Amino acid sequence: MAFFARLKEGLKGVRDRWSSGVASLFGKKAFDASFWEELEDRLIAGDVGLDLAEELVSSLKAEAESRRLSGPGELKDVFVERISGELLSVPDMGRPFPLEERPLVLLMIGVNGSGKTTSAGKLAAQFLKQGKKVVLAAADTFRAAAVEQLQIWGERIGVRVVAQKQGSDPAAVAFDAWQATRASGADVLIVDTAGRLHAKHNLMEELRKIHRVLEREAGPGRLQNVLVLDAVTGQNAVAQALTFNEALPLSAVILTKYDNTAKGGVVLAIARELKVPIRYIGLGEGVDDLSPFDPVEFAAALMGTAPEEGLE
Repeated sequence: MAFFARLKEGLKGVRDRWSSGVASLFGKKAFDASFWEELEDRLIAGDVGLDLAEELVSSLKAEAESRRLSGPGELKDVFVERISGELLSVPDMGRPFPLEERPLVLLMIGVNGSGKTTSAGKLAAQFLKQGKKVVLAAADTFRAAAVEQLQIWGERIGVRVVAQKQGSDPAAVAFDAWQATRASGADVLIVDTAGRLHAKHNLMEELRKIHRVLEREAGPGRLQNVLVLDAVTGQNAVAQALTFNEALPLSAVILTKYDNTAKGGVVLAIARELKVPIRYIGLGEGVDDLSPFDPVEFAAALMGTAPEEGLE
C-alpha cells in the first residue's frame, strides 16, 4: 500500500474528528460572522493550543482578505499550505536519522507508557531492512519486564541486546552497549531508557548521566536524543516535550499511537513550540507501522484531500 493510503487509513479517526470539526467549516459557501470564532474554537478542541489557534485564524483571515476570497471553500488549500509549508517546515522534518557519522546513537527518552521500547524495536527493524547492523541497549533497569520486552524484540528481529540485572546503573549499561557496538562494527546503537515523569528531578538527573556517558564516548555528532511522545495525551505531550527539552537538547520526536485516538493538532503545536523535527509517527502495532512523517501528506490526509503529485 502506498504511504499516503496507509497514512490516510491510519489517520481515519483523526481525520473524522477534524472532518466533523475543523474541516467541515471549509464547506461553507461564504464567510459569516461566526466562521472565524468557530474555526478558532475547533482548532483549540483539536489540540492545536490557544496561542497557535489564534495565530492561525489571524493569518488565515488576513490571507482571505488579501486574496479577496469569497468563501471558506477557497481557503481550504491555503490552510493545508499553511500547515505543511510553514508550521511543519522544521529542518529534517520527516527525514530518516542521519548515518554520516557511525555508529549513530539514538537515546530514547519519554514518560511511562509512551512507547519507547516498541519504537526502539521498530526502528531497529527498519535499520536492518536498510542493511545496517544494530545493537539495542536495555538501560531501563528499574523494571525487569522492560528488559524482557526489549529482549523479545531482539530475538524477533535478530538484534543483539545488551542488558544487565535489574537495579544496575543504567549509564553502565549504556557504556557497555557502546563498547559492544564499536567492537562489533555496528552502524546503530539504540538505547532504551526507563519511563520517567518529566517533573521528577532525580530521574531527570539520571537521564543526564546516561547522556553524558554516551556523549563522552560517541561524541555529540553521533548522539541523537529522541523523545517518544504518546499523541493521545494532546497538549500534555507538548508540556512533556518542553520539559524534556530543558533537561536535554532534543534532536527528534517520534509520535506514537497516532491513529484512531489522537486529535491531530498536537503535531502542529509540537512543531511550533520546539522547532524539533518529527521524524516518525506510529500508526499501529505492527513492525512496519512506524512511518516517516511527511508534512505535505499529513496535512492532506488530515483534511481528507490528496497531494497533487507523487502518490498512488
